[in-house]
Amino acid sequence: MKRLRLALIAVPLALALPAAPAAAQNWSVNSAQTAAGGHRLGDPEAPLQIIEFVSYSCSHCADFERESEAELRYFYIQDGHAALEVRPFIRNIVDIAATLVAECGDEDKFFGNHRLLLHRQDDWLTRAQEISPQQQARWNSGTVPTRMRAIAADLDFYELMEPRGYSISELNACLSDQARAEAVAAASAASAAQYNITGTPSFALSDTLLEGVHSWPALREVLSDARAIPVQSGQ
Repeated sequence: MKRLRLALIAVPLALALPAAPAAAQNWSVNSAQTAAGGHRLGDPEAPLQIIEFVSYSCSHCADFERESEAELRYFYIQDGHAALEVRPFIRNIVDIAATLVAECGDEDKFFGNHRLLLHRQDDWLTRAQEISPQQQARWNSGTVPTRMRAIAADLDFYELMEPRGYSISELNACLSDQARAEAVAAASAASAAQYNITGTPSFALSDTLLEGVHSWPALREVLSDARAIPVQSGQ
């Protein structure tokens, strides 16, 4: 009889245990390529949809990446308040080579590659600014794949990407993709025409260019104001 009573007591206790709460979605690890040729991090249905137009050879773009990374990712993107779409903006031939390196491999590698190129920009951009006439000739003549590989070699992109698991042959395959290089340039030109972009970094929110916003402090103010606006039912 004692065993029976214990069994009867155990049943309601087990039924009374609350179910474990479902884990919140971490949108800061959700990356996807967009129809416009960009790369989106975050919830595609987030209320704040940000587009960043970035040139890898732009020092202000590197400043934005370093200054915004923690707050933008963990305060806005992770919990689904905002999504960030990065669209490469081509100002010169180095930007094309850097974009091909950033996009090399699976889509889930893009934002890590993107951050590395901008965080280490001081190293490789200094080399670009000190190229010899012979190097400049290699960058501006020959086939597109040959020119892209020459830039990557002269700027040490191969060494830069090795810790991320890239082999020379894998990077060469990406740098030799002329169709992608042309698509990157065409997408950049289309963005410039559509949004009337005159400098980088530039930003659009809800598909509208933010005039005069070219830094993290300026964008943070816009996002803070936008996030504070309550969403009306039916909108």
